[in-house]
Amino acid sequence: MKYSQLIKVLAISLSCISLTIFAAENNKQPNVLFIAVDDLKPLIGAYGNDKIITPNIDAIAAQGTLFSNAYSQWPVCGPSRMSLLTGLRPEVNGIMNLKDKIRNVNPDVVTLPQLFKQNGYETAAVGKIFDPRNVESRAKDDPVSWSIAYKAPTSFVKGKKKLAVEIIDAPEHKFVDGNINERGKALLQQMGKSDKPFFLALGYKRPHLPFSVPKTYFDLYERNTFSLAPFQQAPTNSKAKYILNNNGEMLTYKPTPKLGEKIKPYSKKGFTEEQQRELIHGYYAAVSFVDNLVGELIFELEKTGKADNTIIVLWGDHGFHLGDHGLWGKHTTMEQANHVPLIIKVPGKKASVYQQPVGLMDIFPTLTDLAAIKTPEGLQGDSLVSAINQQSDSKQPVAISQYKRVGAFGYSMRTEKYRYTEWLSKSKKVVYKDLYDMEKDPGETVNVIDDENYKEVVVELAALLRANGQGLKRLK
Repeated sequence: MKYSQLIKVLAISLSCISLTIFAAENNKQPNVLFIAVDDLKPLIGAYGNDKIITPNIDAIAAQGTLFSNAYSQWPVCGPSRMSLLTGLRPEVNGIMNLKDKIRNVNPDVVTLPQLFKQNGYETAAVGKIFDPRNVESRAKDDPVSWSIAYKAPTSFVKGKKKLAVEIIDAPEHKFVDGNINERGKALLQQMGKSDKPFFLALGYKRPHLPFSVPKTYFDLYERNTFSLAPFQQAPTNSKAKYILNNNGEMLTYKPTPKLGEKIKPYSKKGFTEEQQRELIHGYYAAVSFVDNLVGELIFELEKTGKADNTIIVLWGDHGFHLGDHGLWGKHTTMEQANHVPLIIKVPGKKASVYQQPVGLMDIFPTLTDLAAIKTPEGLQGDSLVSAINQQSDSKQPVAISQYKRVGAFGYSMRTEKYRYTEWLSKSKKVVYKDLYDMEKDPGETVNVIDDENYKEVVVELAALLRANGQGLKRLK
């Protein structure tokens, strides 16, 4: 099916879903289609980007609740995903790196899919849901979470070694995400035939590096039309050793060489304008590729006849710097590394946009509420059902992300107006602070922590951080 045809199909199918009655009204537990997208920032049409081509995700957003200010709890794949899937902050569930195994450090923890499995759901995963480095193995994933045995995806496309961006003229199913989608569609058909409700988790690996996707999606864009990030240095009054990264992940990849030239690494001194546009082009192409796969998946859901009783959740595990502050990647406490897309489509509920800060940890109690499953005690997220129902008392006060660097933990709190961060040493001493006025300075160009005009704001935010600091163990 061509991309333009799929756009029309999905738009029609989702308009039909909006007329259905939610499962709770006919005493049937809802199914859950749980879609994770690796390294996806809110660079989506529904989030206001008028250049990106994402009609399928936009169509889901047009029928669901779009959380415009959702944030990761840790801007790295493993800790972020484990926080979401346990409903606990990284310091509480024990996963703060890409090597510890959750069943070793926290053997009694119950994950979100595991809880659904315990409550009569058929559960399955394909692609990247847990980070494979934090579970039993790449081949088995986390067996206790899934009633259908996990099967690792395969890529049949071999690109040139370590190019960050590669245009490959090959069929979609040959790529790892195409293979994930084929497996996901097969599982939808299999699980759709059962009388048991299902929880199907599907995790796409793009737009994570490398940006190697079918040529079709590069052809959607003209590379020379991309604008570069306007602010490419450390914020004024800031300490770069805490808030910036060294682009370490990106520097393990290489730029595409000109015809006849050898492959050479990026310079540690910075990226040329040509290299920056290549990277941005690659990221956009990868997002559009995933968008098309999402459309195919939803179309398959429609074919099962179960769409009118299926909650769709689409989320990114953390953000991604695309040149702002000279950064390419995640690994910071700043806005671009932590701001994520989150869309929850509940059949029968009116579409809405929720603008208060929320965290990915909030997904766990939200889904248990929607499925009428008892929420475990001790979860550190908040249910977003009141937001989905557009109730006036549904305001979430803050979203807190964290990261570790130079021996300190950075606790970064996002409110409606501000991003306030404290870095604490092992002895719980505050060694650095920054404050950005996100209304006046959304690009985080000036740290106003010492500005007399914000003196009272700093006092209020420090207290607010501690009032919402459950699970942040270095806060006094």
